[in-house]
Amino acid sequence: MKPPVFDYIAATSVEGAVAALAGAGGEAKILAGGQSLVPMLNFRLLRPALLVDINRIAGLAYIKEAADHIRVGALTRHYQLETSGFIARHLPVVACAMTHVAHLAIRNRGTIGGSLSHADPAAELPMLALLLDAEFHIASPAGKRVAAARDFFLDALTVALDTAEMLTEIVLPKLPPQTGWGFEEVARRHGDFALAAAAATLTVADGAIRQARIALTGVGPTALRAAEAEAMLTGHAPDGALVDRVIDAVRSVISPETDLHASSDYRRHLAGVLTGRVLTAAWRRATQSPA
Repeated sequence: MKPPVFDYIAATSVEGAVAALAGAGGEAKILAGGQSLVPMLNFRLLRPALLVDINRIAGLAYIKEAADHIRVGALTRHYQLETSGFIARHLPVVACAMTHVAHLAIRNRGTIGGSLSHADPAAELPMLALLLDAEFHIASPAGKRVAAARDFFLDALTVALDTAEMLTEIVLPKLPPQTGWGFEEVARRHGDFALAAAAATLTVADGAIRQARIALTGVGPTALRAAEAEAMLTGHAPDGALVDRVIDAVRSVISPETDLHASSDYRRHLAGVLTGRVLTAAWRRATQSPA
């Protein structure tokens, strides 16, 4: 398998990269880790006229802690996120999920910005971005803008980026005190794309849930938040009956597809099972006494 013919530019600045994208008139693609792009080129699913390599742009690979959030540069590799002390301390759900992303060789090369911009329907990072209410910082020839994760993922492999725009930074709010988390994923083999995955955070005060967040992936064209199910949990302590109603609410809002890996019905059932597990784990972590 060989890719189609294309021109190549190694950008050394964000400004140079977006200028090259703009000059290509919508016929350019960004090359970062290349773990999704290169296979698509080799299968000739993409035929860009130009590849803009951003790996030489200094200062786009970092994980920085601020008072209430973590800032992640778009060229940060999955493995850096997986092993970061900041992430483990403040966003352990992210550290856990990263261990499920493909295999170590891919996590060493794949980038955070690339995965989010690619928006695979079964990828973990879009789900986590929605779960955590992330903000995306985007550069273009006209300047910079900020987009909320909830507005970024439009459809399968489709995001709210213009052809001359580039994702440069992801801002992840830290979890509030007394917040527990859960993450569960089922794949045919470890490292394969998820048949379904779910993540949750529960913030607890006075024995009741003050904020609930539930996100899923692998069960539709994009990752999603289960807002109705979240609202059902708020103000309550979860018991078996409530969790069952939440699971039913989650199953009612997803539209999984049938493919050679799993049927729609199986994915819907699986999403409910995983939702129950992540809520149980999140409640346990939120309410357990500190060691």
